[in-house]
Amino acid sequence: MEGGNSPNLQLQQLPLATAAVSVQPHTDSFSYKENLIGALLAIFGHLVSSIALNLQKYSHIRLAGSKDPRAYFQTKTWWCGFLLLVLGELGVFSSYAFAPLSLIVPLSAVSVIASAIIGIIFIKEKWKPKEFLRRHVLSFVGCGLAVVGTYLLVTFGPNSHEKMTAENITRHLVSWPFLLYMLVEIIVFCLLLYFYKERNANYIVVILLLVALLGSMTVVTVKAVAGMIVVSIQGSLQLDSPIFYIMLVCMIATAIYQATFLAQASQLYDSAQIASVGYILSTAAAISAGATFYLDFTGEDVLHICMFALGCLIAFLGVFLITRNRKKPVPFEPYISMDAMPGMQNMHDKGIAVQPDLKASFSYGALENNDNMPEIYTPATLPIVQEQHGPKGVSAPPYRVLEHSKKD
Repeated sequence: MEGGNSPNLQLQQLPLATAAVSVQPHTDSFSYKENLIGALLAIFGHLVSSIALNLQKYSHIRLAGSKDPRAYFQTKTWWCGFLLLVLGELGVFSSYAFAPLSLIVPLSAVSVIASAIIGIIFIKEKWKPKEFLRRHVLSFVGCGLAVVGTYLLVTFGPNSHEKMTAENITRHLVSWPFLLYMLVEIIVFCLLLYFYKERNANYIVVILLLVALLGSMTVVTVKAVAGMIVVSIQGSLQLDSPIFYIMLVCMIATAIYQATFLAQASQLYDSAQIASVGYILSTAAAISAGATFYLDFTGEDVLHICMFALGCLIAFLGVFLITRNRKKPVPFEPYISMDAMPGMQNMHDKGIAVQPDLKASFSYGALENNDNMPEIYTPATLPIVQEQHGPKGVSAPPYRVLEHSKKD
């Protein structure tokens, strides 16, 4: 009995093993399909956002150069840019729910590429072909490198997919790799904040490292919130879990503080320099956070990891070349510069503006409020010297001419 049934058991187990083997390729193909959907959404979102920002900038420039009394928010161009900006941000936000975090973050190079192309197309100045190519050769090379890097990122990006349920997110949140990563990040953030606030170390790397560390937590929470919303739409409600609102509050808080440090950096440094350095630091920090929290590179072979790293480096180089070619804006100085005066301090030395002292006398170009000093705004009066006639009828001069000797 037992010997006769053993062949039947083996025959019955054969289709099951075959079916198990056939499921794995289907799962891999579906994972790559999700990667492609997420990458396309991210590319579309960054492209539309770049167009929207340029439309809003065009609206501001057009109003500034005309006599139109309307405000910028009363123009159709600005509102068109605003709606496109919302659409682009929604595309980027939804992309985190489909593809791994380490794949979506580096694709922000698309916005830099789009801004460079739009700037070249809508340039107002006329150049000869040779001069135009020489002037924008770095932009063309940077765009080409950024496109190649983006292709490598999409092709060799991590293929880890997990449903963003409340249980999975909670398990990742209390895992020891992420707790160790958070401890190191908090220590580094506190040290950078101490040197920035107390030691006045307002270097661009220090400020943008603060932005990058905050941004890494922002993208981690964004993926959690977007993934839980998508899972809820698919039928499994996750919005009633406390972890959803914890992630939502962390996302809003880190985004606000990140924007604050970016605003401070934009007051001290050029926007092109901020774009290149910020992209490199933010992408590296976000990939590290994604690899630690969501375990993006678990199960990936060495070839895919090396090609993904190569794509990141090529994209970094492309963004650096694109932003390096931009013109640095010349700041408008509303008062007289003392650079040309020998022995005088430069008004931009160490961020201190050299201004004349108003407490002693009136000086040209002062920007301080002097409402309590009305006497300096009254017109100056010259002393009237009456002519005095001598005894012989010769008039004396109204003033004396002092002759200085060589010794004086």
